[in-house]
Amino acid sequence: MRPYETMIIFDPEVEEAAIQGTLDKALEVVRTNGGTTGTVDRWGRRTLAYEMNKKREGYYVVAEFTGEPKASTELDRFLVLADEVMRHKIIRVPEKVAGTARPKASAQAKVPAGDAARSAG
Repeated sequence: MRPYETMIIFDPEVEEAAIQGTLDKALEVVRTNGGTTGTVDRWGRRTLAYEMNKKREGYYVVAEFTGEPKASTELDRFLVLADEVMRHKIIRVPEKVAGTARPKASAQAKVPAGDAARSAG
């Protein structure tokens, strides 16, 4: 089983229920192909870096899953065919990075102000 992460950019004009339905179907594609789903992080509406399909915004969702390459291939096929999806990207997460939690705050924020000044100088 390999760890994967996918970012999906949905059309912002699509209803929230349609986004949820497509996301549920995508996760079901992973499960039916022997994979297991992980965290699903909804970023919401964000401004795009460049215009896509004459739109300046998109609804971002990042989902993690583990599975065999077949699960990734089938998910890719499903997302290409989904009308609600503007763009998507599936990446294989390196083994040494997989399973590590992303830090919520930087290490600098955890160091007291006096200690940061002494270590910098």
